Amino acid sequence: MIKIGEYNELTVLRSTSVGLFLGDDEDNDILLPRKYVTEAMKMSDVLKVFVYNDSEDRMVATTETPYLIVDQFALLKVVDANRSGAFMYWGLEKDLMIPMNEQKHPMKVGQEYLVFMYLDESTNRLVGSSRIAEFLSNDNLKVKERDEVDLVIYEKTDLGYNAIINNYYKGLVYKNEIFKPIAIGDHLKGYIKTIREDKNIDLSLQPLGLQNLESAAQQILDHLKKHSGYLNLNDDSSPEDIYNKMQMSKKSFKKGLGILYKQKLVRLEPNGVYLL
Repeated sequence: MIKIGEYNELTVLRSTSVGLFLGDDEDNDILLPRKYVTEAMKMSDVLKVFVYNDSEDRMVATTETPYLIVDQFALLKVVDANRSGAFMYWGLEKDLMIPMNEQKHPMKVGQEYLVFMYLDESTNRLVGSSRIAEFLSNDNLKVKERDEVDLVIYEKTDLGYNAIINNYYKGLVYKNEIFKPIAIGDHLKGYIKTIREDKNIDLSLQPLGLQNLESAAQQILDHLKKHSGYLNLNDDSSPEDIYNKMQMSKKSFKKGLGILYKQKLVRLEPNGVYLL
C-alpha cells in the first residue's frame, strides 16, 4: 500500500514522457515526475520517495525531502494566506495548507509557527494545524520519572514553557528552572521530573539527582580547563552571575563545586575558584 505523507520504497515499473511510474507489492502505482528522474534510475530499481498531493490534488512521488512527515511536528514559515487558510513552506513544491479552523491564532505571512501535519481522511489530503495540544495526550503514558526524553517547545505560558514529549505527550518546564534561552520550535533533551496524579508532567532540562550533580561538576571542571584554571565565581556569587557565566542554577553550581572540592580538584578563594 502506498502511504501518503510518508516515505515509501517503490519499484520502477515503466518510463513515460511525463516521468517514471513506481509501484508497490499490491499493484498500486504512482508517478515520479520527470524533473525528479535521474540517469541513474533504472527499471526495477527500488527508490525511496516521499508521497503527497500535487497542486491538482493528484498523489505523486518526489525525491525532495520534506521538513516533516505525517503525524509529526515542525516549525514552518507562512508564505501566503487568504480566506481559506495559511500556506507554509515545508520543503516541497506545493505548500502545506493550514485551514482557518486549524489555526489557534490567525497566522501572518512571514511568521513561523509550530504545526502538526495529519492526513484528513475525508479528503485524503495532508493538512497542518497549529492547535498542538489537541494532538497530544497523557492518557497512556509510556514514560516514567527520571526518563530522558526528546522535547519540542511549543508554547510559552505564565508558568514557563509547554513541550511535546517524544512526539506524543505534553509537559511543562517551569520558567524558574530554565537556565538558558529557549524558543518555540526548539528541539531539546529533557527529563521527566514528576508525573502528577492527574498525569500532568513536570519537566527538567537538566539531568536529575546525582547525574545532575556530576554534570554540573564536569561543566565547572571543563570551564576551568579552558580558562587557565580560574573561574571568577564562588558560593556568594549571585544566581544571575552564575547563570550568565555557567548556564546553571546556583544550587547546581554549589553542589557541583562541592564535589570538585571533596575530590581535591579545586581550591576555593574569596575571588574565585582555582584548578589544582
